[in-house]
Amino acid sequence: MQRRDLLKSAAALTLLGAPLAPLRAIAPAAGAQTAGASTFDYARVKGMARALAAERYRIPPATLPREIKELNWDDYQAISFREDRALWAGEPARFRAKFFHLGLFYQEPVRIFEVTEGRAREIGYDRRMFDYGKGRLRNARLPANLGFAGFRLSFQTDWARDVTAFLGASYFRAVGGEMQYGLSARALAIDTGMSRPEEFPRFTTFWLERPAENADNVVIYALLDSPSTTGAYRFDIHPGATLTMDIDAALYPRKEIERLGIAPLTSMYLHGENDRRMANDWRPELHDSDGLSMLSGRGEWIWRPLTNPSVVGFNAYGDENPRGFGLIQRDRNFDHYQDDGVFYERRPSVWVEPKAGWGKGSVQLVELPTLDETNDNIVTFWNPEARPQPGQETLFGYRLHWGSRMPASPPLATVVATRTGIGGIIGRKRAYISWRFAVDFAGGDFAMLGKDARVEPVISVSRGEIEITSARPLQSINGYRATFDYKPADSSTQPVTLRLYLRANGQPLTETWIYEWIAWDHRLPPT
Repeated sequence: MQRRDLLKSAAALTLLGAPLAPLRAIAPAAGAQTAGASTFDYARVKGMARALAAERYRIPPATLPREIKELNWDDYQAISFREDRALWAGEPARFRAKFFHLGLFYQEPVRIFEVTEGRAREIGYDRRMFDYGKGRLRNARLPANLGFAGFRLSFQTDWARDVTAFLGASYFRAVGGEMQYGLSARALAIDTGMSRPEEFPRFTTFWLERPAENADNVVIYALLDSPSTTGAYRFDIHPGATLTMDIDAALYPRKEIERLGIAPLTSMYLHGENDRRMANDWRPELHDSDGLSMLSGRGEWIWRPLTNPSVVGFNAYGDENPRGFGLIQRDRNFDHYQDDGVFYERRPSVWVEPKAGWGKGSVQLVELPTLDETNDNIVTFWNPEARPQPGQETLFGYRLHWGSRMPASPPLATVVATRTGIGGIIGRKRAYISWRFAVDFAGGDFAMLGKDARVEPVISVSRGEIEITSARPLQSINGYRATFDYKPADSSTQPVTLRLYLRANGQPLTETWIYEWIAWDHRLPPT
């Protein structure tokens, strides 16, 4: 299950760039409108999705020319979008839209419309939009109705770099002030992490609303289709140091969906300070995100470090009306990565903020084994307890925040490092297997503690025993380090869940650290 077959390289998101050919009035399809048609709006997209759900799902026809189907990596990289053909170029708008060519991993065309004053016109493919370089398409005769693979948006005066891109299935990405791509989001996840192949819904049609002259936001509409459901989406995108996407989603299931994933985020974790199972690279850490952060409906902040397990890992954290969750790149120290090419310390975090109560359900985390950094192996999403049923309209509203600074952060001290290794007492022969955990906390009210304050770790484990516990000041981070050994109860290879927080005088000082430990993922010495 390698999600970067859809987003294989950041280069694929930066190879196209700028102003556009004239809009063409071609045969109207779903959502296309002609003069005199009724006003286009989100309600119209929802109506299309509802009507489409009543029809049998149709597999997209394989109509791409052979020349495009056979493109290799170098051929695709040779294609670039002409800057003078971007949508809204030469206009006072603060946004420009540019289009991705079909080919390589992107074989299913999408239709793209511009919405102006409530009217939608389709943007037709024109080979003059692209520079084909010396690739094999330079002299190819391509059909006029070829379509596009997706699009990207640039903002303000930096027209060379984009702030968001929609490309492949229902995937999209964005950047904050660091202008660095990293993890991806999706419109919807279906049956992710189950024993059968998961389903990848896809956006089939986009509508880009022409922004007002001085607007700092742009609105995108999208129609989603899959064997299990259809959907209508509205994105209100505000670029900035922390880019925000205000998202409304309406789903119309064709059938009952066993595991529905709302607001799914997809990232990569190969190895880090807490999980060195695949640490065979010269760089100390390799990951787009290092933890799952959650703010529960009852106000508890939880930090779950990510891992790269040897088998598929699945966790569900039950909640009611969650206040938020996200995949976070908390470690932003270049020295911890030493990558001066892709700069992992600059990768954006993404926080999901529900706009209204989501009821009962769980934040679910899927961790897949991966051998290298080109595979997205981490997925998290909200799974509602009530399964959407055919014929029902299911509505969700939420905001995505992209960047290094999230809109909400724990008032308590937070986890800044998790380290693991062999347990026991140095110099003493080990009579049994144990595993050491060292968790560092910083921030919060530590600075207000008196020198005689008694800080204690509160630790629980789903199976086995905890021993050799301590919590002591760590001056280098102006915080505390908690350490303990986990002693397995038996030889079972079933996952073990550990929980930890620090308290003083009965009051919590830190967020809650949760970890999943699997015996076979660690090199346990003989007793």
